[in-house]
Amino acid sequence: MKLRAARSVASVSNPSAPGRRESSSPVGVPQLGRYVLPLAFLLLLVTIAAAVSVGSADLPVDSVLRAVASHVGLPVQPLPPLPDSIVWDLRLPRVLLAALVGAGLAVCGAVLQALTRNPLADPFLLGVSSGASTGAVAVLVLGIRIGAGPVDLTTGAFVGSMAAFGAVLLLAGRRAGDPTRIVLAGVAVSQLFSAVTSLIVISDAHTQDTRSVTFWLLGSLTAASWQAVALSAVVVGVGLLVCWAGATALDAFAFGTDTARSLGFSPGRTRLLLFSVTALMAAALVAASGAIGFVGLTVPHAVRFLFGSRHRTLLPTCAVIGAIFLIWADTVARTVFSPQELPVGVLTALLGVPVFALVMRRRTGTP
Repeated sequence: MKLRAARSVASVSNPSAPGRRESSSPVGVPQLGRYVLPLAFLLLLVTIAAAVSVGSADLPVDSVLRAVASHVGLPVQPLPPLPDSIVWDLRLPRVLLAALVGAGLAVCGAVLQALTRNPLADPFLLGVSSGASTGAVAVLVLGIRIGAGPVDLTTGAFVGSMAAFGAVLLLAGRRAGDPTRIVLAGVAVSQLFSAVTSLIVISDAHTQDTRSVTFWLLGSLTAASWQAVALSAVVVGVGLLVCWAGATALDAFAFGTDTARSLGFSPGRTRLLLFSVTALMAAALVAASGAIGFVGLTVPHAVRFLFGSRHRTLLPTCAVIGAIFLIWADTVARTVFSPQELPVGVLTALLGVPVFALVMRRRTGTP
C-alpha cells in the first residue's frame, strides 16, 4: 500500500504523468524533459569557459582551455605566465565559486519552499545570513583572534551563521520540525543578529571597516580561491545528495503533512534533517560569498514553471540553472563598471525582483 501511494505521489508531481494539467509547464516540455538536464549541464560548461575568457583583459576561449589542460596534466603547450595566472589563479576559481554558490542557494531555496509550503522561502529564512553577517563584522571590526592568529573572515561568518541556526533550533524547541515555528524562530533570530551587527558597526567601526563590511554584506566573490572552491564543492555536493535522497519526501510534503505521514515519512524528523542540511549549505556559501539574495527565491520558481515540480528532477536542474545564473551575474558585475566592481548581490536583486514578479504574474494569471 505504501509503495502504491508513493508511486501515486510521484506520478502526480511528475510533469510528464498522465492527467497533469497542461498549464503547469509549456507545451512540449514533458517530452523534452529527459534532455533538459544534459543540455543544461552542457550549457553550464560553455558558460564557464566563456565567463573565464571575459574580463579587463579578454582571452580567447581556446587559451582558457589550454591553460586548464596544462594544469590538469594534458600534453598541451602552456600559456605564457601572465595569461596563465589570469585564468588559473584569478578567473577560474571565481567562476567556479560563483557556480557552486548559485547551485547551492538554488537547491536550498527549492527545498525550503517545499518544506514550508511557502513560495517566499529562501536560504536566508533560517537566520544564517544575519548570523554570518554578525560573524564577519566581528572579525573585520573587532579583530577577533584565536591564540596568536586572527580568525579568517570566512571562518567568522560560518561560525556566526551556525550560531544563528543553533539559536533558531533552541527557540523552536521540541517542535523544531514544525515549519511555521521554524519560520517564526528564523525571523526573530534574524532580527536579533541584524541588531547586533548594526551595534558593532556603529560603535566600533572606522570608515574603511564600514566600507568593507557593507561591500561584503551586499555579496561579493572577489575573495575566491581554490580553497574556497574545494570547501564549497564538498558542502554543495553532499548537501545536494542528501536533499536529492529526500526528493520523494519533498514531493509528499507538497500534499501536506498527513500525506507524508501516510507514506511512511516522519514529518518532524525529515523536516529537521533537511532544515539542518540547507542551513549548513547556506552557512558555508554565505561565508564564502557574502549575502547574495534572490537566487534561491527566483530560480526554483522559474524551473518549476518550465519543467514541473517533481523534486528528483527539480533539484539537479535548479542546481545547474542557479550556477549559470550566478556566473553571468558575477561576470556582468565585474566587467560592466570596470575598473570599479559592483557587488554581485546588488545585481541579483536588480535582476531577481522583475523575474520573480514575472513568474508570479504568470503563475497567478494576473492580467
